[in-house]
Amino acid sequence: MDKDRIKGKAKDIAGRVQRQAGEWTGDEKSQARGAAKQVEGKLQNTLGKVKDAIKPKRAEREAADRDAADEDRPARRRRSA
Repeated sequence: MDKDRIKGKAKDIAGRVQRQAGEWTGDEKSQARGAAKQVEGKLQNTLGKVKDAIKPKRAEREAADRDAADEDRPARRRRSA
């Protein structure tokens, strides 16, 4: 799991708490800040999900590149002792 997913979820939850507290107290600035923090957290969480989705594909591509490079190299001959 990417660290952006964890941090994003934490910001989302903190934003929800701040927004809800603002609603209970009638503080519109706190509501707005909390909503903004929620959006930021959701975006960061989504970025982490994208990174997690890319990681296996990147590993597959790098492995394929290594295999292709190995095929291009001439085989080494073993020296007998």
